[in-house]
Amino acid sequence: MPKPVKITPSQLDHIANLARLNLTSQEKEQFLSQLSSVLQYIDQLNSVDVSNLPPSFQVTDLANVSRPDQILPSQSQSEALSASSNGRDGYFSVHSTIKK
Repeated sequence: MPKPVKITPSQLDHIANLARLNLTSQEKEQFLSQLSSVLQYIDQLNSVDVSNLPPSFQVTDLANVSRPDQILPSQSQSEALSASSNGRDGYFSVHSTIKK
């Protein structure tokens, strides 16, 4: 029988602070119970003997699904700039995003 795992109110406050959450006292009470249940379940999983099972790093058996790189025809620089009203010296001209 797994030992009861409980999260303390100070641990919950720390987690909420890291997540930038402002929890009400009612939410804290609810989350203490829920997180303790999750930790108990994880502790129960930790007690399962998996020493005879091979490691499974990829459970879906998916291979690399990305396509190979191919050079395809594309627009010329002047064609790409023709759609812009702010082209200058062969480049797109945009407003500055970083103030100096």
